[in-house]
Amino acid sequence: MDLARRDGTDEAVVLLDRLVHARVVDLADVRSAVAVLPRCRGSAYARRAVALADGLAQSPPETRLRLLLHRSGLPRPVAQYEVRSGGRFVARVDFAWPEHRLALEYDGAWHGAPDELPRDRRRINGLLAAGWRVHFVTKSDLRRPDVLLADLARILSPG
Repeated sequence: MDLARRDGTDEAVVLLDRLVHARVVDLADVRSAVAVLPRCRGSAYARRAVALADGLAQSPPETRLRLLLHRSGLPRPVAQYEVRSGGRFVARVDFAWPEHRLALEYDGAWHGAPDELPRDRRRINGLLAAGWRVHFVTKSDLRRPDVLLADLARILSPG
């Protein structure tokens, strides 16, 4: 509650997602605890934060991207979507619009690590071979949300 009040709802969601993803806390337990909080300073922030948390993000920027998408008015993507082709697993993507066969991937620094790069490229090639398009988001894209959202709106629009 204090974090949400001090740093804002988004940062509280980032922290909650990290704690839930790391299995330090159970989201249902946190939601239950917040639901019985008396109305006091910060309780509204806490309620908003637990309502927005899902624990699926694998990094803070993924959570920030999810929150941006949530507020954007764009169709909601599926988080941590498993792409399959011919019944076999191809990849798990950060976000997907399956009906558009579009994957959205946050491309953090680890993707360029020498030991990760070949595996990551094979994964992307698998998605492309399965008929999916992949759009990458970087740290600098998150600093220009209007441009990012306009690009996604264009990609998701019919025709």
